[in-house]
Amino acid sequence: MNISNNTILITGGASGIGLGLVERFLQEKNTVIICGRRADALQEVVDKFPSVITKQCDLALAEEREALFQWISANHSDVNVLVNNAGIQNWMSIADPDFFQRAQSEIAINIEAPLHLASLFMQLPSVQTIINVTSGLSFVPLTKVPVYSATKAFFHSFTLSLRHLLKSNGIEVIELIPPALNTDLGGKGLHDQAPPVSAFIEAVFEQLKQGKTEITFGFSDAMAKAGPEDLQKAFSRMNPE
Repeated sequence: MNISNNTILITGGASGIGLGLVERFLQEKNTVIICGRRADALQEVVDKFPSVITKQCDLALAEEREALFQWISANHSDVNVLVNNAGIQNWMSIADPDFFQRAQSEIAINIEAPLHLASLFMQLPSVQTIINVTSGLSFVPLTKVPVYSATKAFFHSFTLSLRHLLKSNGIEVIELIPPALNTDLGGKGLHDQAPPVSAFIEAVFEQLKQGKTEITFGFSDAMAKAGPEDLQKAFSRMNPE
């Protein structure tokens, strides 16, 4: 994809990787639209980056995803890049009394929302690129986040199929595969020792400029290249008994 002169919608763009992408895409002279559930978080982004356009919506709800698409179609029909970045991560055990309820929330945001948005936005004539943010846990799960890991494995598989399916439509599908980064994903303080978002964003844009469609960094790069034996070793190391 061209990294400049786009109109880009980034879901979950108010924090973490999404916010890192917002800042860098603005630097590269793009128009950036973000959506999120919390009005205060969206306003904080606008306070820092006044040119950002925001839309409040709850991506867990199908009707709000459809409303988002209709709003884009009516007001920003030149959107040519969709970034499916929004995601939630729950640290939990299957023995927890609220396990299934929390699992449903992860499935709604991490799977249902990006699939629905991809199916909607491919109908927008201007769309040229869909970017899906998966995870290094697509390849080897962390059992402390069992449903999150599974949703990202699903999303990775779907992205491979989507790239093939949309080739004839002229829509490029790019997968960003981050490792754990220093964000509040899953809760404050859980990833304080992880690499900074800024390092991942720099790697993303370097690889975008190279024309890559599967973008990795650190742990996720190692896991994407690992064979079955190395994946099993990584699983045992990450999930000690």
